[in-house]
Amino acid sequence: MLKDSPSIHITVLDMDETYTISAYPGQYRSLMMMLYDQIYLEDFGECLGMGRCATCAISIEASQTPLTQFNRNERVTLSKEGIEDPDIHLSCQIVVDESLDGAVIRIYHPEF
Repeated sequence: MLKDSPSIHITVLDMDETYTISAYPGQYRSLMMMLYDQIYLEDFGECLGMGRCATCAISIEASQTPLTQFNRNERVTLSKEGIEDPDIHLSCQIVVDESLDGAVIRIYHPEF
């Protein structure tokens, strides 16, 4: 049963734009799907959440719970793309739950 209003609110920074997106726990299978559904991001999530392309990479600017663990595929994919920053994660590997409430994330653009 869904509550009256979503309990997870995330601020998304993308170039010169700032968005606030919201969801219920369990509404999306990953942060990538939430971003894909609520914000148009060109060339984002090209492998549709398989953890293979790194086009859904984001950096965690602020979070109530530090996101420090990587699954094996995520680390391999990021390394393959030359991304070694520990604050950059694949959004397709992040579960949307209460720990993301209040998080600030930035869409990763390797060219900037």
